Formats: sequence, C-alpha cells, structure tokens
Amino acid sequence: MPVRKSSLTDDPAKRFRNPFFQGEYPNSLFGEILDWMLAPLLFLWPISIVATNHVANYIADQPYDQALTDNVAAIVRLVKVEDNRVTVNLPPSVRALLHSDDIDITYYQVTGLNGSVIHGDREVPWSVLPDVIEPGKVLFRNDRVGGENMRIAYAYIPVRSGNVPVLVQVAETLHKREALASRIISGVLLPQFAIIPLAVILVYLGLTRGIAPLHRLQDRIHRRRPNDLSPIPPHRVPDEVRPLVVAFNEMMERLEENLQAQQRFIAQAAHQMRTPLAGLKMQTEIALSESDPEQMRRALELIAESTDRASHLINQLLMLARTEASYEKLHRVEPLDLDALARNVTEEWVVRAMAKRIDLGFEDCGRPLRIDGVPLMLRELLSNLVDNAIKYTAPGGHVTVRTRAGLLAVVEVEDDGIGIPAEERSHVFERFYRVLGTDAEGSGLGLPIAAEIAELHQAKIELLIPANGIGCLFRVSFRRPDELEAFQAGPGRTEPGNLPIGA
Repeated sequence: MPVRKSSLTDDPAKRFRNPFFQGEYPNSLFGEILDWMLAPLLFLWPISIVATNHVANYIADQPYDQALTDNVAAIVRLVKVEDNRVTVNLPPSVRALLHSDDIDITYYQVTGLNGSVIHGDREVPWSVLPDVIEPGKVLFRNDRVGGENMRIAYAYIPVRSGNVPVLVQVAETLHKREALASRIISGVLLPQFAIIPLAVILVYLGLTRGIAPLHRLQDRIHRRRPNDLSPIPPHRVPDEVRPLVVAFNEMMERLEENLQAQQRFIAQAAHQMRTPLAGLKMQTEIALSESDPEQMRRALELIAESTDRASHLINQLLMLARTEASYEKLHRVEPLDLDALARNVTEEWVVRAMAKRIDLGFEDCGRPLRIDGVPLMLRELLSNLVDNAIKYTAPGGHVTVRTRAGLLAVVEVEDDGIGIPAEERSHVFERFYRVLGTDAEGSGLGLPIAAEIAELHQAKIELLIPANGIGCLFRVSFRRPDELEAFQAGPGRTEPGNLPIGA
C-alpha cells in the first residue's frame, strides 16, 4: 500500500483553512494577470485626465497672464501721484485698445488715495490690501465681474504714509483661456481614447501568446497514456513554470513508487492468503469425507484454527492499510499518556502470557508521559510488539514492557526468547518476512505494522540486544510536545522496579 509521509502533529484544520480550498485564489491565471495589468491602467486614466486638465489650464494662462501683466505695467507708467493728487494720462486710443477684444471682455480700473475709482470701470471689485506692498509687482486673482468669471491682474503704487495706495487693475474674462485649454486637453486626451483600447487588445494578445506554452504543456499531459508516469522534460517549459514541472515530476516519481509498493503488497497479500484458504479447503474436504465423529471433530478443530489464523492475517492486513490511509493520519491525533497506554496494553496480554507460563511485567517511568498520537494505532503498535515477544519466548521466560521519560518518550519491550540472528535483524521490519528456523505461527506483518505506525508518528523504532545478550529488545522513541521542559526537569527514573502483572 502507498505510504504518504506526513506528520501527525499537522493541524488538519489549518490545511482546510488554506485560501486555496476557500476559492480565494483565481480560477484563471490569464484573467488574474489581465486584471492586474488593466486595473492600474484604468485607475491611472482618470488621474491622467485631471492632471492634463490642470496642466492645460496652467499652459493656457501663461500668454494671457503675460498680456495682462503688460497692460497693468503700461497703466502704472501712466499714473502720476503728486502730493495728494492722482492723475492718469491714459489716451483714448489706449482705452479703446483695452476694450477691443471680440471674444473676451476687458475691464480696467485705477483707484485714488481714498480708495475711490478715479479712472476706468467701476465693476471691478476692490482687492484685499496685502500686509507688505511691493511697488510695481503685478499680482493675480480670480474673481467674478458682471456675473462672469474673470482673471484680474493688479498692482499697487505706494504713496505717502497714512494714505491708501493707488491700485491699478485689469480684468479679463476666461473665454480664450478656456478655448486654448480645451484644445490642449483634446489634443492630449483624444489619442488616449484610441491608444487605451489598442493597449488592451495588445495586452490580451500578448498574454495569449505568453501563456501558450502552458496550453502546449497541458496538451502534452493530456496526450499521455493513463499508465505513463515518466517525467516531463523540464528544459522544454518556460523558466517560470520549470519549478512547478520539477515538483510535478517528483510527485509522479513518488506516485510511481507508491503504486509499485501497492502492487507488491497486493501480490504478497494474495500469496499469503492463498495458503490458509487452500488449507481450509483441504481440511473441509477431509471433514466431509470422515464418518468417525472423533476424526470429524479433529478436522473441525483444525478448520477453526486455520480460520483464526486467516482472520488474524486479514485483520493485520486491514490495520496495515489503515495506518497508510491519509484520513486516519489527519483526523484522530490527540494528546495521550504513553505510560498509561503501555500499562493497559500489557494488562490485556496477561491471560495470553499466563497460558504460556511467561512472566509478563511492566516498569513505569513514575509519571505521565505525554505525547501526541492516534491511540488506536499506538495500541496496535504495542500489542504487536508484546505479541511478538510472547510468541517467540519459551514457556517459563520473561517479557518486560517499560517506559522511560527523558528528552524523548521511550517505550521498550524486552524478552529473553530465541532472539534474532545478526544477519537477519535488518529484515525483521519487512512485510511477510519471518525468521528462519522458527515454528511459531505468524504472518510476518506484526513488526512491519509497528514500523509503519512508528513512522507515521515520526517515532524511531529499533531492534537492540538486551544487556544480558539474550532475546530481543524493541525500543520506540517518540518526540514529546514538552520535550524541552522534560529535558530541563531531568530524565526521571531510568531504573524502575519490575511490577509483575498476574504471572
């Protein structure tokens, strides 16, 4: 069966809170890129219009403001202040020139020492007197005259202290300015109405061409045969997609390995099931041919024993499949006390040990041993180790289950049975492997199941030699959630006393 490497401590809720599973990621990469390219363009376009309008008005003001400045300067030169009298020597031709525009209306005004209008148009409003007067400097403001917006240029002529300065103003409507600004804006913006749709079309075509290699890659994958798991040549894909293709190839490689392992497992399981089924059939035929009640009873007993062995084999195959199922890996992890679990498992095997006259003992670590795991699977792991120890220990022998609390949480199963030769120790965790020269019944799946469960829990399982050199010592080491605290507190009791249980 395929084995997927996964940590039991992974939070499945976090996996399903991933935005990918909630639809927060776009369904179309093409549409997402197109959105991110066009959205800024559409956002900047109104800003461009506002900026263009501002710049166009600024440009349009320049020549007309200069003309107003010249007019104000010309009038200022014609104003004379003598003692308490202000005179303006403005020829009729100049006055006519100021009002000669057919598009805009122009007003001019000169105020005297008391702020009254002494020359020009009275419609022009008075300007607020500034704190500091710079003689002859032309200033500008926007105001309304006769119900129309006007651009007003004005300058002050300083007089004797205590008097209001002479004010010269020239006002002009904004028709020519607005017309010039409109032409500038039209000249700038009208091409944009053609350029932006063209840009959208070019972006669309460019993106279509840009993602064409993805479509070709998709076609190449679709054309593959269902059983073709060979890698995709990464040099034939774009650089941006190459890491994805490499990851995909690695995934396909792992999938092929898992499929091969599954095929081997099915073949081995079928081979293992064939033997007990053939035995059952033969014993059934013998029982049917017997007329002696005693012989028939003996044949039925053999059938029952064979059925138990086949049932045990099937249960172990199911447990092995369950340990490799991703659902079990993700949804039943919980904190548990390894010390209490090991004690409970040991108590369950007391009757079996007593039937075989084996001294089964338990040594605790003296305190709760907290780990994260799947209780059902860990119970199966310990049961397989204890079953294996009892199975290969002669009557009158000893089996000890112990726990140790240190930087790691450790559980050990030690026996003084027949042991395992050194040349075969590296094979005991292989499926359907059995040590040669033993007559104990078994399927060769107990230790592989224990190894699978240990790997699932990111634990380390080891086959060691006991201190006295007799039998076997299986040690499983688990990482602890509070391993740092446990390490600082000390390893606890490493030499606990033997607590015999019923034997």
